[in-house]
Amino acid sequence: MNAEYGGLPPVPPRTEAEELNSHVIDRLCNTRHAQYRLRAGPGPGVSFVLDLFIPPGDGRWPVMLDGDGCWRYLTDAVIGTVVSRGWICAQFNRTELAPDIAGLGRATGLYALYREPRFGALSAWAWGFHRCVDFLLTLGIVDPARVAVVGHSRGGKAALLAGATDERIALTAPNCSGCGGAGCFRFLGPGSESLADILERFPHWFDARLGGYIGREGELPFDQHFLKALVAPRALLSTEALGDLWANPSGTWRTHAAAGEVYRFLGAAERIGIAFRQGGHDHTLEDWGAALDFADWHLGGRRPSRRFDMNPFGDLRPGHAWEAPEA
Repeated sequence: MNAEYGGLPPVPPRTEAEELNSHVIDRLCNTRHAQYRLRAGPGPGVSFVLDLFIPPGDGRWPVMLDGDGCWRYLTDAVIGTVVSRGWICAQFNRTELAPDIAGLGRATGLYALYREPRFGALSAWAWGFHRCVDFLLTLGIVDPARVAVVGHSRGGKAALLAGATDERIALTAPNCSGCGGAGCFRFLGPGSESLADILERFPHWFDARLGGYIGREGELPFDQHFLKALVAPRALLSTEALGDLWANPSGTWRTHAAAGEVYRFLGAAERIGIAFRQGGHDHTLEDWGAALDFADWHLGGRRPSRRFDMNPFGDLRPGHAWEAPEA
């Protein structure tokens, strides 16, 4: 899928970390907040800050890693919920790696380290998730088998790309990620963002070759179920909002159904899930709760009462006409 995202930047020889501060947050039930500056890449590298909110006590904790530090979706309520469930809540600001401004081109941040970079901002942000995983796996308090990535909207696109391209990530949980994320290019529900829409506003997220398929989406050699299938057989959950029409919830169900064929072939049908809620384009506490339930099921063995295979679109048919062979 290099024609969509432009590939990923190379894996650096090392990821360095410097602890900036560590203290206990009383209002969050004695959660410890540790902050680090990570540096990675060729030459001088690029640096960015990673915040960890760690449950009290000793242990090797699972991690929920979020890249949306540029937004205020990680509220005290979210942090408190994640930590109270026995997870480290981690966050970085992906725009420290590549700016989210189309007019700046590809000359600053991570781009500046490479000659004529082809990768778009989504790839740079996914690379940032990977560098955080580099560091997290060096910490004795992290369970290396239970690292999850999560993100909202464009951050969800980056989280999905990160999970598809790094087998160290045990759970990938994009939220309302839409076009170029968990949504579908070929099948657009009412009011959905199209390929033309997204490339008009955010061409810097993608490889320039993707624009050649505007109006020719049926000729794309891939769709987003390909990206989801790359996560298999590791756990994957798409959280969506039925009122978020721009993010194409019905098209996201179709990519879920198609990628589910690959999971079924690999004997991991339950490890791909989808969860819909009422409401609009937001990363709500309900979304985080769904991700934690799915994570505790597949990474902790605690089956939840809710289901993660519901189709809320009635008679809407899958977008694929094929079935994976039996394993």
